[in-house]
Amino acid sequence: MKIRHLHLPSGTTEGIPVLIDANWSLKQAVAAYELLDDLRAQIWQHYGAQIQQHYLDDRIIQNPDRPDADDQF
Repeated sequence: MKIRHLHLPSGTTEGIPVLIDANWSLKQAVAAYELLDDLRAQIWQHYGAQIQQHYLDDRIIQNPDRPDADDQF
């Protein structure tokens, strides 16, 4: 299923949309937020270095015609 109206941080455009009850209490919203924050912290603790390397590798543009930065000086 295409998710056209959502703009998610991950960039995901396909999947199952998650519906959140618009009538949650503040207590329910805080509990869900804290759960997600704890999950993020535990994932970072275990995979942090690998996640950083993934994003570093993902953002490096490979250009074989460009000399190394050290060669420019």
